[in-house]
Amino acid sequence: MKLFNKGGFRKRLAVCALSFALLFSSGAMLVQAEGGGSSYNYSFWGNTVVAPAAYDATALLTGDDLGVGSLKEPNDLHVTADQHIYVLDSGNNRILVLDSNYALLDVIDQFDNAGQQDGFSNPQGIFVTEDKQLYVADTGNKRVVQLDQQLQLVKIVDSPQSELLQANFDFQPVRVVVDKASRIYVMSTGVFDGFMEFSANGDFTTFIGANRVYVDPIEYLWKTLSTKEQRSQMVQFTPTEFTNLDINDEGFIYATNGDQWGDNIKKLNAQGTDILRREGYFEPEGDIRYRPVDGPSRLIDIDVADSEIYSVLDAKRGRIFTYNGDSHLMYVFGGLGNQLGKFTAPTAIERVGDNMLVLDKALGEITVFETTAYGRTLNEAVRSYYRGDEEAAFQRYMETINMNANLEFAYSGIGKALLRQGNYGEAIKYFKESYDNKGYSKAFLLHRKAILRSYFPTIMTSVVVLLLILIVWRKVRKWKGGKKIVTIE
Repeated sequence: MKLFNKGGFRKRLAVCALSFALLFSSGAMLVQAEGGGSSYNYSFWGNTVVAPAAYDATALLTGDDLGVGSLKEPNDLHVTADQHIYVLDSGNNRILVLDSNYALLDVIDQFDNAGQQDGFSNPQGIFVTEDKQLYVADTGNKRVVQLDQQLQLVKIVDSPQSELLQANFDFQPVRVVVDKASRIYVMSTGVFDGFMEFSANGDFTTFIGANRVYVDPIEYLWKTLSTKEQRSQMVQFTPTEFTNLDINDEGFIYATNGDQWGDNIKKLNAQGTDILRREGYFEPEGDIRYRPVDGPSRLIDIDVADSEIYSVLDAKRGRIFTYNGDSHLMYVFGGLGNQLGKFTAPTAIERVGDNMLVLDKALGEITVFETTAYGRTLNEAVRSYYRGDEEAAFQRYMETINMNANLEFAYSGIGKALLRQGNYGEAIKYFKESYDNKGYSKAFLLHRKAILRSYFPTIMTSVVVLLLILIVWRKVRKWKGGKKIVTIE
């Protein structure tokens, strides 16, 4: 059953058309999300709505605070399961290791390589496995270095050889992740074929997850009409490069790219197929409202938490966007500026428990964000539903909408929890409130079946009784010698 009638559809279409006209009208009209506060969300209609803060900035860490001198153009962060924090201080060619209280544990700036002291050169990416195997994208040295828990060299991955690579291929790794089978996935500068996959032994095997090529229709037309010599001088159509990646406990790679025309957030399986669910009101792409002169968000980092929650960092406006597994926008925080909680050039994000760390490359600082009551409640609502605890999900979502009635997808969350509990009638109401057509149709169908099922015994009993009465009546008529009943077929 459809939730919206034709009149409602025409109304929505008219609103969208009006919004489109206002967005691109002369005068470069300011959009609310562009100049508004750092805590907001988007309604079903695409309007910017006020939202409570999900995170508050509580601390600022510098190299001087840690007693190691200023950080110089740090590029990456990684947090292990035991909440040890690895900070890649790229400009100083070192790695800082902190505990969960942000106290310095170690400084890694060299290692033994066949009896010689070796070090890093402008490293750009870092990853640590569950058994504390340390992988460093040592960009300046064009290699990936693996150190064990005792910081002893395990292997160096460099100069990959394959028929898939050109003879003059220049290996410049900038990001690295590793799955539980010890397969290494590397993002390398200048590679448009996806991520480079290496075996546990360090041998290059294949590319995975290449972005689709976007073809400008006008340029394609010109190429079609041009001569071979003219085409050779034109810009070639190439896929967009990825900008970052992360991997979850199940081995799925979450990645961001700079594609303004396609999907700039992906969830890749082992075959490189994008399996990200996009069931939110809008595509998960950061800001959906912005000034045309500024353009869309430029996502440069992604962090995957538990329960399929993921966050992305927008370098253009310094904001962090967090989505649930269905790609509904949960909350937004951060921004560019000089006060606590704002950044100059944010470059990486990581979670320590429910806290969020944001690394500022320009200032050499780490901002610590802690969840508010609203953020904790919403996080727990999403987690409860993910693990199948419908009662807890229902309670947490109810608390969430009491704090933020504008969060429309929370009504859908309540509807889904009620749906799992078998309360289809109530689920219909909440799906309608959240404009969830799919959920509404499913709840309506199940509600109708439940009603029919509840009345089925009464209906069948009535039918049987009527049949018995008819049979008895016919026998009585026949016994009395009454007129035979003729059935016309």
